[in-house]
Amino acid sequence: MISGIYTDYLRRLGIADHGSPSTEGLFALHRAHLERVPFENTDIQLGRPPGIEPELSVRRLATGRGGYCFHLNGAFAALLEHLGYDVTRHVGGVYGEPDARGVSGDHLTLTVRIDGRAWFVDVGLGDGPHEPLPLSEGRYEQGFGYGLEPLAGAVGAEAGWTFRNDASPFPVMNFRSAPASMADFAAEHLRLSTAPDSPFQQSFFMLRRDAGGVHRLHGKVLLHFGTDGGRDKRELASQEEFFEVVAGVFGRELDDLTPADRAALWDRVERAHEAWLATQQG
Repeated sequence: MISGIYTDYLRRLGIADHGSPSTEGLFALHRAHLERVPFENTDIQLGRPPGIEPELSVRRLATGRGGYCFHLNGAFAALLEHLGYDVTRHVGGVYGEPDARGVSGDHLTLTVRIDGRAWFVDVGLGDGPHEPLPLSEGRYEQGFGYGLEPLAGAVGAEAGWTFRNDASPFPVMNFRSAPASMADFAAEHLRLSTAPDSPFQQSFFMLRRDAGGVHRLHGKVLLHFGTDGGRDKRELASQEEFFEVVAGVFGRELDDLTPADRAALWDRVERAHEAWLATQQG
């Protein structure tokens, strides 16, 4: 019997009775999480970054909020463990360079073992696979192209994997095979959520992945990358349109924000957009 906050978490995912751990169950949870819980940095933009303690993240997601990788994969790992899955956390690093080989620590990813088979599991990339991938070298298609390969040049304690994402502006995520704990991400979380040069401080982001593609809101610009190759882009003209998109496309009602919070968030989005336009005209 699943009790308390985990019941609410599963309800958020639209899953009433999960049953025993299984490959099919893992896939269903993964799909539902990506479709219903957005990647977002709303609270960071408002100057109140949440901690990454798993219980806190579970409670936040269960009550309708999102987060970034440390929150999303942190909470998902806790949920999977509560359901009886064999989960391992790993230190990762996300890169825009296709030949990157480092592991910066700015990403938390997961593997799950079921019936002797290991799966790459990640609901914290925003634009990653819709379903888990086998943790084995190869190319995989889920509307977009993905790849897994051993991390080049890494041996012993540094050994790991490279995940490639053909549809992302950050096409590489490297991670170590060694298990990690949430304490391993504390320093990087502090940097990402508070440093002025952090992308999460500089711009508002919201992403959601479903079977049809990736929805991405970057400030006032809404993009959709379809698995059919279609690309849509539009600039949101008003505060009202912005919050309608956040609720309608990303499923975030933002009912945890006060009117003053909403005004502050929109002001920050507008100022960042104007600053970006200035760089395009220079």
